[in-house]
Amino acid sequence: MTDWSALADNLAATAAISLAAFLIAFAIGAARDRHRVVDVAWGAVFAAIAIAGLTMSAGHGDPVRRWLVTAMTVVWGLRLAVHLLVRNWGEPEDRRYQAMLGAAKGSRNLYALRTVYLLQAAVAWFISLPVQLAQYDPAPPDALFLIGVALWAIGLVFESVGDAQLRAFRRDRANRGLVLDKGLWRYTRHPNYFGDACVWWGLYLTACGTWPGAATLLSPVLMTYFLVAKTGKPLMESHLSATRPAYAAYTRRTSAFWPRPPRN
Repeated sequence: MTDWSALADNLAATAAISLAAFLIAFAIGAARDRHRVVDVAWGAVFAAIAIAGLTMSAGHGDPVRRWLVTAMTVVWGLRLAVHLLVRNWGEPEDRRYQAMLGAAKGSRNLYALRTVYLLQAAVAWFISLPVQLAQYDPAPPDALFLIGVALWAIGLVFESVGDAQLRAFRRDRANRGLVLDKGLWRYTRHPNYFGDACVWWGLYLTACGTWPGAATLLSPVLMTYFLVAKTGKPLMESHLSATRPAYAAYTRRTSAFWPRPPRN
């Protein structure tokens, strides 16, 4: 049976960890006047929450379930953090934050703290709820858990391979001004975002062994909403439509999210 008192303590502690991590990221961003550091913190905070949950759930959840869920979250979070750290190193401020902070009234840094860092601290903690609930599930992994692991693996492959293909495409100067439509990008305009969604729906399934775990449904829903309708796909496509003449034709033949063969 789940120890609800211990779980409540876990949730309070991980909320504090998420807040502290983003405050540290804010201090770095404010000192450098470059707030894209929050993107690196995003993946790292999920890993930190999972590791903290693993430690605090010792003696409560099934050990195999706890370690697998933690490993899945840490691998995803650190891969994303390292990828963004390498990609963003030495780059100017992200255009998203330039536009957002350009409209700030008063202190740009305080505006960034309120609208970026504190918001992401709350969202990261909320999205990580399935991981934290799964760590307290005393039952050994079942078929639904294994389906979740498989979906997570599919998502990680899409995200990792998609990022690697885009990185290689950008390194080739001959591709400047062109649109990547090879590899996974031939089947979906956003293999990385599709993979991200699969990862979190997979992690959600690992928590569905209990009713409270299943009740965290809004966590993957929120992640998918941000990817598809808020800060992911819409902002990226708006930028590419304005800077890549071939992007309009690419969107007509390529699926917006779900992978499928391109239209003729």
